[in-house]
Amino acid sequence: MDGNETSIAIEPKPAVTALIRLLYVARGLRGFGDGFAIIILPAYMTALGYDAVAVGIVATASLLGTALLTLVTGWIAPRYDLRPLLIAGAGLMAATGVAFPGVEHVVLIALVAFIGTINPSGGDLGVLVPLEHAVLAHGATDQRRTQVFARYSLIGALCTAAGSLAASLPDWLVAGGTTQLAAFRLMFYAYAVLGIVCAMLYRYVPHTRGEETPPQTPLGPSRSTVYKLAALFSIDSFAGGFVAQSLLVLWLFERFDLSLSAAGLFFFWSSTLSAFSYPVAAWIAKRIGLVNTMVFTHIPSSIFLILAAFAPDLYVALALLLMRSALSQMDVPTRTSYVMAVVTPAERPAAASVTAVPRSLASAISPAISGVLMMTSFGGLPLVVCGTLKIAYDLALLLSFRHIKPPEERGR
Repeated sequence: MDGNETSIAIEPKPAVTALIRLLYVARGLRGFGDGFAIIILPAYMTALGYDAVAVGIVATASLLGTALLTLVTGWIAPRYDLRPLLIAGAGLMAATGVAFPGVEHVVLIALVAFIGTINPSGGDLGVLVPLEHAVLAHGATDQRRTQVFARYSLIGALCTAAGSLAASLPDWLVAGGTTQLAAFRLMFYAYAVLGIVCAMLYRYVPHTRGEETPPQTPLGPSRSTVYKLAALFSIDSFAGGFVAQSLLVLWLFERFDLSLSAAGLFFFWSSTLSAFSYPVAAWIAKRIGLVNTMVFTHIPSSIFLILAAFAPDLYVALALLLMRSALSQMDVPTRTSYVMAVVTPAERPAAASVTAVPRSLASAISPAISGVLMMTSFGGLPLVVCGTLKIAYDLALLLSFRHIKPPEERGR
C-alpha cells in the first residue's frame, strides 16, 4: 500500500460515501447561513447609520481575519486530527452569530467580523473550507474528484440561494411589530444555531490526519506549482473583493433603491444559477480540461459585470448580473479539483490552505477601496475594476498552466 494513503482512503466504500454526504450536509447548512448573513450584515450596518466606507472596512476586517485563521489551519492541519479542527470552526461560527447582535460601534463590529466566520464575499473562502476539501479529496478517486467537488459546490450554492430568501424575514418581522434592529439580531442568532448543528455533525467525522507521517515541510515536491497558483488566485480574489456580495447588495440598495426582500429574491436566483453551473462545469471540464473551463467561462462573466456598471435601470442591471452568475462560479469546483490533482495526497491540506490564504488576504484589501470608490460620482466603478482585473487573471492562468494537466487529462 502506498505510504501516502490515509485511514480514510482504505475505509470501506459505504463509510467513505457516508462521510462525503455528511460533509455535503454541513456545507449546505453553512451555505444557508451565509446566504442570509451576507445580505443582513450591510442592511444591519445601514440601519445603524453607517455608509459604504464603513461597510467596506468591516468586509476587509472579515476577509483579513479569514485569511489569518486559514493560514493557521493550513499549518496545523497536516499534523493533527482534522475532526477537532472542524468542530472548532463550527464553534467559531456559532460564537460569531451570538456576538454580532451585542455590538453597534463600527470598531466592535469590525473586530467581531475579523474574528468570526461571516464571509462578505459570498465565495468559497473560510476556515472550514480547506479542511472539508482535504477530507473530500481523500474519499474521491481521480475520476470522481471533480464530480465530488462539483456536488459540494452545488449543494453550498443551492443552500446559499435558500438562505438569500430567508433574508426577507426581517421585513415580515417588522410588519408583525418587531423593530428592524431586533429583527436583524434574531437572524444573527439563527446563524449561531446553524453553527451548533454543524459542530454536532462534525462529531461523526472519523479521526483523520492530513497525512500519516508528517513531512519536514507542509509542502514538498509541489511547492513551486502551488505558489504560482496561489499568486494567480490572489489576483482573482483581489478583483472579486471589489464586488464582495455585501458591497454588491449595498450598491443595489443605493443605486436602485432595492428593498431587502427584493435583494433576497435576486440573490436567490443568482445563487441558483451559480449552483447549476457547477455540474455543467464538471461536464465541460471532461471535454475541454479544467484550466480551459476556468478561463473560457470566466471571461464572459467579467464582461457582463462591466456592462452592469453602466446599466440604465434596475432590470437591465439585474439581467446582466444574473448572466454573470450563470458563468462566474464555474471555476470554483474546477479550480479546487485542479489544485488537489497537481499535488501529492500528503500535500493536499497544506495546498488547500496555501492557495486559500493569499486569496483571502488579497480579497481583504479591495473591499475598503471599493467602499471609497462607491462614494464617488460613478458608484459602479468597483464593478469595472473587478471585471478588468479578472480578465487579466484569466489570460495569465491560461498562459501559465495550459500545459500542466491533472492525471485524468494526461495522454489526451
